[in-house]
Amino acid sequence: MPHRRHAPNSPLPALFMGLLASVLVPPVSAQSVDQSQVRGAPADADEVRAQIASIEKALPQLPDRAAALYILAVDHQHLGDTLAALKLLKECINLHEGFDPSGSPELKVLKGQKEFDDLVTAVHKEFPVVAQAKLAFVTTEKDLIPEGLAYDPKQNVFYLGSLYHRKIIKIDPDAKDAANKDSDFVPQGRDHLLPILGIRPDPADGSVWANSWDEKSDRSELLHFDASGNLLARYAPTDGAKHGFNDLVVLPGGDIVLTDSVSNQLLRFAPAAQTFTALATHRPLSTPNGIALDDDRHAVYVADDFGVIRLELRTGASTDVNPGTRNTLAGIDGLYWHNGSLIAVQNAIGSPRIAAFRLAADGTRVMQTTVLENRSSFTAMPSTGALHGNDFYFIANSQVNNLNGDHILDVTTLQPVRIAVVRLP
Repeated sequence: MPHRRHAPNSPLPALFMGLLASVLVPPVSAQSVDQSQVRGAPADADEVRAQIASIEKALPQLPDRAAALYILAVDHQHLGDTLAALKLLKECINLHEGFDPSGSPELKVLKGQKEFDDLVTAVHKEFPVVAQAKLAFVTTEKDLIPEGLAYDPKQNVFYLGSLYHRKIIKIDPDAKDAANKDSDFVPQGRDHLLPILGIRPDPADGSVWANSWDEKSDRSELLHFDASGNLLARYAPTDGAKHGFNDLVVLPGGDIVLTDSVSNQLLRFAPAAQTFTALATHRPLSTPNGIALDDDRHAVYVADDFGVIRLELRTGASTDVNPGTRNTLAGIDGLYWHNGSLIAVQNAIGSPRIAAFRLAADGTRVMQTTVLENRSSFTAMPSTGALHGNDFYFIANSQVNNLNGDHILDVTTLQPVRIAVVRLP
């Protein structure tokens, strides 16, 4: 997650954090700085205008036009330009990809305006509610604010990371006593960890890898624990730059490939050499987030603001996965590979959905899309998930919008974390 995890009172959704990086963002002029002081303008107006200019310049080359239009609409509404926002939303929705502005915190202020309500009605008619997920289990603690979820088939346990408590929970799905279903795998405070994000067990030895990221300082560490939860090692880049380690996969041989949502990079970590190496892609990444490894262990799939990139590990060749018409791979948080399909938690397309994208044999284009959950009352602020056979478990109510840095905004609204399950096609 957290390019979508941000302080709720922060003026700009973290969807735009580092958008297109410095590759596309033009320098802010002195004139624009003066303009940002205009009465009523948001404090980050210059940054938003720069992002708008960047996306408009890059729009012809972006893989998913609707994704760019949606981001532009949110940007313009953030600046108070409702007419431009509505025009962009109309063009986006007319591409019939499933973007639903009714679920956007930035766009909900438009509710009640006929043009906006008509657009929402059209989207809801074309993309109806899908409610197939069932409750698998709940946590005993309400204030975990979880991000990473992983499953270890060898031990038959789930691992759940906590942003707020900076710890990792172990969940035993077969525990008969609900009170003993979850316990601390890595307890709070013991290792002075940063907030926990992506988690993956190492299939070779049962150890556990996890990403951590403090958004206040954009400081990150890659963590390695043994099968009992003891800290084996912690690794951080030494380049002096800011980093936001998000999700990760474990390669055969033990190397880690992880997404860095602050530096807009895909990094490969070699434990033997203890080095982080940036992996090049054919276009700049924009807040990379979810990552999946295919069955052959030859390619990784990386989600960013505008879609999914496939990177061949042996050759370094990369390409955008073609979603096809009337379809989008944008806005994905958790991303997973299952029998030739990508399973995705899309929580940045307005209202969230869970979808399965069956790929062609070469892995470069979507052949069929199955929406598994869409706009259901059961699923509120989903984030990441984990595969268990033909079932997909996911965090249904991360409550991340209730977290501002290390502070819970409203403790009275906290609920036990719901882990949902849906059968895969």
